[in-house]
Amino acid sequence: MMRQFELVERVRAYDPSANEDALNRAYVFSMKAHGAQKRASGDPYFSHPVEVAGILAQMKLDGASIITGLLHDTVEDTVATLEDIERLFGPEIGRLVDGVTKLSRIELQSDQTKQAENFRKLVLAMSEDIRVLLVKLADRLHNMQTLHYIKDGEKRRRIARETMDIYAPLAERIGMHRMKDELEDLAFAELYPEARQSIKARLAFLREKGGELVPRIIAALDQTLKNGGIANASVSGREKAPYAIWRKMQRKNVGFEQLSDIMAFRVTVDTVEECYHALGILHSAYPVVPGRFKDYISTPKPNNYRSLHTGIIGPERQRIEVQIRTRDMHEVAELGVAAHWTYKQDRPKTEGKQYRWLRELLDILEHASGPEEFLEHTKLEMFQDQVFCFTPKGDLIALPRGATPVDFAYAVHSQIGDTCVGAKINGRLVPLRTQLVNGDQVEIVTSKAQTPSPTWERFVVTGKARARIRRFIRTQQREQYLDLGKTILQKAFRQEGHDFTEKSLESVLKQFDCPTVEDLYLAVGEGVRTGREVVHAIFPQKAEGKAGKVVPLRARKSKSQENAVPIRGLIPGMALHFAGCCHPLPGDRIVGIVTTGKGVTVHTIDCETLESFANAPERWLDVAWKESGDAEHVHVGRINVTIGNEPGSLGSLTTVIGKNGGNISNLKITNRSLDFFEILVDIEVEDLRHLTNIIAALRATPVINSVERARG
Repeated sequence: MMRQFELVERVRAYDPSANEDALNRAYVFSMKAHGAQKRASGDPYFSHPVEVAGILAQMKLDGASIITGLLHDTVEDTVATLEDIERLFGPEIGRLVDGVTKLSRIELQSDQTKQAENFRKLVLAMSEDIRVLLVKLADRLHNMQTLHYIKDGEKRRRIARETMDIYAPLAERIGMHRMKDELEDLAFAELYPEARQSIKARLAFLREKGGELVPRIIAALDQTLKNGGIANASVSGREKAPYAIWRKMQRKNVGFEQLSDIMAFRVTVDTVEECYHALGILHSAYPVVPGRFKDYISTPKPNNYRSLHTGIIGPERQRIEVQIRTRDMHEVAELGVAAHWTYKQDRPKTEGKQYRWLRELLDILEHASGPEEFLEHTKLEMFQDQVFCFTPKGDLIALPRGATPVDFAYAVHSQIGDTCVGAKINGRLVPLRTQLVNGDQVEIVTSKAQTPSPTWERFVVTGKARARIRRFIRTQQREQYLDLGKTILQKAFRQEGHDFTEKSLESVLKQFDCPTVEDLYLAVGEGVRTGREVVHAIFPQKAEGKAGKVVPLRARKSKSQENAVPIRGLIPGMALHFAGCCHPLPGDRIVGIVTTGKGVTVHTIDCETLESFANAPERWLDVAWKESGDAEHVHVGRINVTIGNEPGSLGSLTTVIGKNGGNISNLKITNRSLDFFEILVDIEVEDLRHLTNIIAALRATPVINSVERARG
């Protein structure tokens, strides 16, 4: 365990102006507060905050961070209070200790919700002051270094998984690659010990077999650079971390032997100009591996990582990866944001807010429905490799690999994402689900009339986009469930011969466990309660006479539509939606089936699926098309076509549909023989009459053998 004077000397070595008195007082205060407490290893508990402070000192952090490291567990685990900390060490230390304490307080809970809530608090705390995250990462690193002392295997795996899922990606996001590698390696050792041991054994074999290969490559690269005119370059070689190797094997589905960049070589120079000069020397001296060059100097990563990466067939005919950077870039690459927090810098307290990704997390936090959804979206935001795209004005936008124009639109601004109707990539109009690649210039086409489409959620990859789309869907669903619930109750009252009043609903709110009338509307709209159920609860004497009466299916089909709930064109996945078995269209006679939690599914009156609901009359709902307003909405009709197998027949089919104002949304060949094809076609039409006209036109086409509307 590091002694008091050793810690002070370590801090004073890089910060002569550090407050030695405050450091000494924090050391003594923490030691007295923790007293005789022990860790799982049997060591005095006080050894933990001292080691955390030592890790922070290695990063050359400011005195406030070191003191916070010493005190970070005192409020949680001892009798010391936050008021004591503020009185003795000032408000800044008090705020930092409070930020770390709030996280630790619920961290030991294994429940997924608690983990998600913990992470939500971490994001809020580090948005105020990034040093909270730095102390938390140092705390987690020491806990991982001593993880093997915990006897409970399940608890060890949970801590390791949380480290891999949350803390290692966060360390990477703030550019702390050295800490990220160590956290990943310690978690990897706990989660996949056999895989790690296997990779370490292979690396040891390569080192033994290669012998002097690495020093020879370093010497050859150094000489090549000197010959080219760069005398002060420093060349080093390093193995990739076992976890990085394993992850690449998993991602590319290749064996250890097929990896070409297990060894990476780094060239460090003085200036940016020398970086590009060194690159030119190496590219002219050795063959370049195509597709392996990346320029992170002109387009830095979101965590401010800057370097040139290239692959070459280098000395000894070895395929190697070379990273070229300045010495300042190397410090940022190793220490990340910690490099900015040294004693030299007088940083503002809201340093964390300069990170665009952190602002994205705060935006997701605002729109996610709960902690678990926030954690899910944030993992999307943090985990993936980057692609770099440009706006028409030349601004750089970094996105996860696999991102689409919709992700790009939300990354530029939430309002642009919400109103996005189309996109041009490099000047060419493309579908919104197109995946972006490095260097694409993306122009978003917007319309004030547009709203987020529920279908976007299937292909977006950023957490921000998904959170916004889900929030819109939730808002729309709630409005539709409210309207639907109120309409259903009004019809139910009318059918039973009663006048509808909200006051009568208030009398049964407790019975249905609903705090407000609005909640009762939602319950009925979602199908959790039926209109008849509510009416019978308000007028129980009338319900007794009608109990047990089941309306036969045929009688129900011919029921008058005067009490029907009016519907119009619908947004998929909302309160009312159309059945995929019969594809009802305006003009069809229809009926609604209430499905718990999903609202109402609309079927045609002769749909075979309805037979399965014959004995559940409470789930049936009379619905009818709105007399006006349907023309503006698109509906999908489905037809079965048998067509001759001859040149041009499919072209004739599509031409006839197009000429009659239909748009094919899906086409599938269901059966084929030597003479005929059977095809299932989904056509966007206005109503039943429109589909009937298209069917008639198809039947008049010589190459088409038969056309029927599809059922089931």
